[in-house]
Amino acid sequence: MPGEADFVCLRCGAHFKMPYEESEGPKERACPECKSNSVRRVKEKK
Repeated sequence: MPGEADFVCLRCGAHFKMPYEESEGPKERACPECKSNSVRRVKEKK
């Protein structure tokens, strides 16, 4: 069952949540604001 993770767009700076599962590996995602594919997951601080 996939969970959600926080993502940030490196182009426009938008922060958003998307479905994410640790086992799925790298996957191309698009920013919902500017449609850029320069999206990175924000890792949780422990």
